[in-house]
Amino acid sequence: MENLVYAIVLLPLAGFIINGLFGKNLPKALVGGLATLVVFASFVITTSIFFGFKNDSAPVVVKAFEWFRVNGIQVNFGFQIDQLSLMMVMIITGIGSLIHLYSMGYMSHDKGYYKFFTYLNLFIFSMLLLVLGSNYLILFIGWEGVGLCSYLLIGFWYTNEDYGKAARKAFIMNRIGDLGLLIGIFAIASQVNAVDYLSVAENSSKFALDSSVIIFITVSLFIGAVGKSAQIPLFTWLPDAMAGPTPVSALIHAATMVTAGVYLVVRSNFLFSLAPSTLNLILFIGLATALVAAFIGLRQNDIKKVLAYSTVSQLGFMFIALGAGAYTTGMFHVMTHAFFKALLFLGAGSVIHAMSGEQDMRFMGGLRKKIPVTYWTFLIGTLAITGIPPLSGMISKDEILTHIYAKSPVLWGLTLFSAALTAIYMFRLLFLTFFGEFRGTEEQKHHVHESPAVMTLPLIILAILSVVGGFINLPHFIGHGHYQKLAQWLKPIYVYDIETPEIPFATEMILLAITIIMVVVIFFVVKAIYVTKKKQALPEGKYTGWEKLSSRKLFIDEIYNAMIVRPFEEAGKAAAMFDKAVLDPIVNFIGLGAQDSGRAAKRLQNGNVENYVLIMSLAIGIVLIVNFILK
Repeated sequence: MENLVYAIVLLPLAGFIINGLFGKNLPKALVGGLATLVVFASFVITTSIFFGFKNDSAPVVVKAFEWFRVNGIQVNFGFQIDQLSLMMVMIITGIGSLIHLYSMGYMSHDKGYYKFFTYLNLFIFSMLLLVLGSNYLILFIGWEGVGLCSYLLIGFWYTNEDYGKAARKAFIMNRIGDLGLLIGIFAIASQVNAVDYLSVAENSSKFALDSSVIIFITVSLFIGAVGKSAQIPLFTWLPDAMAGPTPVSALIHAATMVTAGVYLVVRSNFLFSLAPSTLNLILFIGLATALVAAFIGLRQNDIKKVLAYSTVSQLGFMFIALGAGAYTTGMFHVMTHAFFKALLFLGAGSVIHAMSGEQDMRFMGGLRKKIPVTYWTFLIGTLAITGIPPLSGMISKDEILTHIYAKSPVLWGLTLFSAALTAIYMFRLLFLTFFGEFRGTEEQKHHVHESPAVMTLPLIILAILSVVGGFINLPHFIGHGHYQKLAQWLKPIYVYDIETPEIPFATEMILLAITIIMVVVIFFVVKAIYVTKKKQALPEGKYTGWEKLSSRKLFIDEIYNAMIVRPFEEAGKAAAMFDKAVLDPIVNFIGLGAQDSGRAAKRLQNGNVENYVLIMSLAIGIVLIVNFILK
């Protein structure tokens, strides 16, 4: 197994190095094919390990080398193969392969083709380090690596100044969260004298339940998760990250990188289970994020922005599950969300491709007959995320709602309301884009065409996964839990059991019926508004009341600019003025003094040997006289 694990990680790294060094001079087909092949090869190897790994198999740690020792802590560079890491690697390499294949068509006319695939391979390598590393330090290396790749890919079209600003915004906001993660790792090392997962888990019992130390550690780790997984208050970078090419949005900002925060919490379950207060904080942050992002998504007109706020909202759902102690349910939604959200983003990319780069839904409409494969696959993704049975999104989301109802009916009501908002903005997107009359230009209308097979094939595969993906963890009342394969698979990674109160079967059926009826009613109401009555989306400045708040994103960016960005800018300007008015004159005075003394000394160095002999003789005479006087 050891060599296979190395191959999983090193194959994408090899693709990065080869394309980075030689890609500029290679044919595009070879560049894209190589980048796709190395990721797919990692997927095949992972699949072979996955099917040979049993539910009750103990973790396997592959030690590459001893990294360093400090203060009695031995840190090895190695990889941990267990049920959780295998699940994440399957998602990363499987969906990553499809998105690489899609990108071969989507980016075919881009001048930076080879750089794009170079960055994608580097991202896959970094993400694999993050989820396969056997300790928190390797996780942190991968964590920073995916942050760097996110910056490079968001600002890929760097000639656009706004895209560059979006990349810097993502980089800076993630650094805030990363500091929390780093502090948490240092705190773990100081308390447990180890940073590898198995040792920390083994010694976690030394922490008292809800003690100040365990709360400090878990909150610090959660701050890292807040930054990477775009939770309140560090969520505004992700919608702006839509500046990057659409495959980037699908891979990094929907299916993999943004779920790293969820992975961190589940991987550290042996710490978070000892901190109920932190879990409550996670639950409320997740709920607030789900509601706020869903509300903002109601009146966005950019097709990718709607999906971006949808991603933030769905990440909120995952953290709601984690906060309720339902770690498996959170990971289940990570998996199903990876399927349908990657599908939706790639479908949006196919729409944008067909519309010659147009992303505003106000200038779309009537596309379902012109791009049928994109429409049908996008419809499946929409039905999955909104919760139509038996699609994958419905099963994982219903499981979250069930867990949260067992904790609090009030919180269930708020979570259900967030799910209702999700259905509203997603059906609005569907009807504005694919139904009604075409609202674009004649040139766009003439250009609209279905995407090539290299782009539609990944859509079809992801659509199939969005339909069947939920069957891997059917509700517990079906077969008394025998069909909850994911729950059985992940059970060995949990150190402590968290008992969640069960609700009666009849109550669960009522809750399920309420959810399904709600989504179906919303479907027909939104269809009546945007198809039957042909209501059009308005420009941002035309909305009033709550619609204005939604379209202007609750003015959160403006608030951040007023409270944080501008004060720092003014402080920077003040520092610049101080530097110019005070520090510069001091430095210049010293420099001018050195110059003047140099000029004075230069006059003595005129090249006349007689003068040098005279000065030397005078100096010797002065020394002798002084010496005689002192005696």
